[in-house]
Amino acid sequence: MHDRPAAFAGRFEPVSISNESGASRFVLLCDHASNFLPPELASLGLPAAALDSHIAWDPGALPVARLLSRKLDAALVESRVSRLAIDCNRALDAPDLVPTISETTAIPGNENLSPAQREARIALSWQPFHQAVGGLVDERLKAGRETWLVSLHSFTPVYKGVGRPWQIGILHDDDVRLSAAMADALQRRGDIVVGDNQPYSPADRVYFTLERHARSRGLPCAMIEIRNDEIRDEAGQRKWGDLLAGILAQVEPTIDALQVAG
Repeated sequence: MHDRPAAFAGRFEPVSISNESGASRFVLLCDHASNFLPPELASLGLPAAALDSHIAWDPGALPVARLLSRKLDAALVESRVSRLAIDCNRALDAPDLVPTISETTAIPGNENLSPAQREARIALSWQPFHQAVGGLVDERLKAGRETWLVSLHSFTPVYKGVGRPWQIGILHDDDVRLSAAMADALQRRGDIVVGDNQPYSPADRVYFTLERHARSRGLPCAMIEIRNDEIRDEAGQRKWGDLLAGILAQVEPTIDALQVAG
C-alpha cells in the first residue's frame, strides 16, 4: 500500500515537520519517508509492486523516526514524495537526482526530461525539503539551541544479488563525533552486526543532506541505515525505536565531553 500523505485530501504538502519545538538537541531527518507520487506523475510507468518496493522509499524508516521523535522529544523533518520523483538526498548535479534506473529497474517516466520538467521536479519536493531543514536548523542556532542532525534510512537485505549481513549501518565522513559513539554503543551490546560506512558511505553520494545542513555548519551528525527486514512490522519498528532512543541518549555525554575537550 502506498504511503499517501493525509493532507492529500486537502492540499498536498511535500514536506512535514513534526514536534518542531521539541526540547532535544537531536533533529531527525527522513529523506525517503514516502513512496507517494502526485497525480501528475502517475506511476512513472512502473507497476504497483515496484512502487511498494525499496526502490521507491525506505520502508520502515519513518515509523522508527517518529518513535524516536516522541521518545527523545526531537524535531523530525520528513519528505512526503517518493525518491523516484526526485531524490532529496542527492546534490542537484548528481546523476541520480532524478533516477532513470534504480537497482535494476528502469523508470520510464524519468527518461529524457526537459530542463523545465527537471526544474518542476526540484520545485516539487527537493527545494521544499531543504528549505524546511535549513530553516529549522537556522532558527535553532539563532536561538542558541544546540543541534545535532541524525538521518534515518533503511536498506534492502539483498542488492543486485548480493546479501548484506549488517543489521544496521552508521554512516559518517571525517567528523566521527556522533557516529563513533553510536557505533561503539551498538557494538558493545554484542548481539548486533553493525556496519561502519556500510552498506553505503559518503563516497556513494548518499550523505548530501547531512553535508548541506550539518557539516556546512560544523554540527555533529550521522546517518543511520537499518536493514528493512528488521523493521518491516510494528514489533521490529518498536524494537529499533526503543534501542536507538536509548543509544542516542547514552552517547550525549560522550559527545559533550569531546566538544569540551575540543
